[in-house]
Amino acid sequence: MKAYLVGAGPGDPGLFTLKGRDVLARADVVIYDHLAAESLLSHARADAELIYAGKQGGNHSMPQGEINALLIRRAREGKLVARLKGGDPYMFGRGGEEAEELVAAGIDFEVVPGVTSGIAAPAYAGIPLTHRAWASSVLFATGHEDPGKAGSAHNWEAMARSGATLVFYMGMKNLPEITRRLIKAGLDADTPTALVRRGTTPRHRSLLTTLGRAPAEAAAHSFSAPALIIVGRVVCLRDTLNSFEKRPLFGKGVVVTRAREQASETAALLEELGAEVILFPTVEIVPLDDYSEVREALRGLAHYDMIIFTSVNGVKHFWEQLRRTGLDARALAGIELVCIGPATARALNGHGLEVDFLPENYVAENVAEGILEVYADRIADMRILLPRARIARDALPKILGARCVAVDVLPLYETVPAEGRRDEVLEKLASGDIHCVTFGSSSTVENFLKLIPAETLRGYPQIRFACIGPITASTLEKAGLPCHIMPREYTIPALVRALADEL
Repeated sequence: MKAYLVGAGPGDPGLFTLKGRDVLARADVVIYDHLAAESLLSHARADAELIYAGKQGGNHSMPQGEINALLIRRAREGKLVARLKGGDPYMFGRGGEEAEELVAAGIDFEVVPGVTSGIAAPAYAGIPLTHRAWASSVLFATGHEDPGKAGSAHNWEAMARSGATLVFYMGMKNLPEITRRLIKAGLDADTPTALVRRGTTPRHRSLLTTLGRAPAEAAAHSFSAPALIIVGRVVCLRDTLNSFEKRPLFGKGVVVTRAREQASETAALLEELGAEVILFPTVEIVPLDDYSEVREALRGLAHYDMIIFTSVNGVKHFWEQLRRTGLDARALAGIELVCIGPATARALNGHGLEVDFLPENYVAENVAEGILEVYADRIADMRILLPRARIARDALPKILGARCVAVDVLPLYETVPAEGRRDEVLEKLASGDIHCVTFGSSSTVENFLKLIPAETLRGYPQIRFACIGPITASTLEKAGLPCHIMPREYTIPALVRALADEL
């Protein structure tokens, strides 16, 4: 039995440590706090027990005593327990108290440090805590002392005289008192002061003010917990060094409706530009119940002159069934390979194969027209295989079939509606946190509107809709909603660039 106190970092999941990730991957039980990024739970085992312990600014879902008892109880059951705590466990996180309880109970434990918000949040806001010209020391302090204490443990006069950069955690509720005490202790009311709320996350905000004006400015700009208070001349560098808040999609909430398997690329590109991504998969990719006909068709690949891949999923499932049939890339020797777009082509390249034809515009109609033009001298004698979803647009087989081209459709997987996170999206729509909804296919439009009707969306005229291409846009417009953003090149990277230009 063993327990780990794991620092989840300040909010940006990219700042989570490798050791923390490895512990989560092995843990039988994960007890996590509100400030631990939800995405970190994806590192946990699928069968791990996940327990939410709350701990949000005084609104504790689970009292500290119960958390301590739970840690000990699960560990005594012989389980490996990971206690996932926001920031660093020993930096104002009560990790020391939890460690003491574990030792007293005879439980073997280990601490995995995390990046604390007191360092990361100012850095993301463009504030270096030390600077050769302005600050040679840093003082970290809690702004929320133990209410049971008879008086403050802080030496306010020493703080005021130190010349150090002062960083207060959990101090927003006591901001008027903190500023009053520092000014009374001798710190000038004009001392530069910054507030950083939800640092390093997509909802990161920073405010530059002065010590004397900080309480009024915080109220005027609705700055509430969780936030840091930073006092010292170094905060003047915020406007010069703050690149995080200058990203083109900073503060924009963007809904991604693609299937979970495909959403990671879109989410990563959007987050790199500062967007808050709300994953709302409206379709789910599921395997077929029976692949006997597929494997029979794959054993007869030598009869085909061309294979057309219309999606990354098509490549993935084609290759999986090819392998299970006992075949490999050699089975495609002499066959022309066509892809609908660059992402699909890259998926094929990953198996060591080059694409013979890629259309200029990445829609089925252009694929068909391009094939008819490039292979005009022999298209009539060609036999084509089209691996795809069981239910998909029939533009390709219809256009080619009209020219008497033999096309065999090979269903490899199903696309079925996903339940999505409807309540969460409706809540974010009502709060104004969603600025754009993106659609990567007609099916994502149709399934999204089944969950959140067009009539509901029309009640939020500020929402922009972005579609990957004209077919998807047409589906949206038939439902009575406008397509505001569509890239010239029908790819996910181009769609993200268009959002950065338009939002």
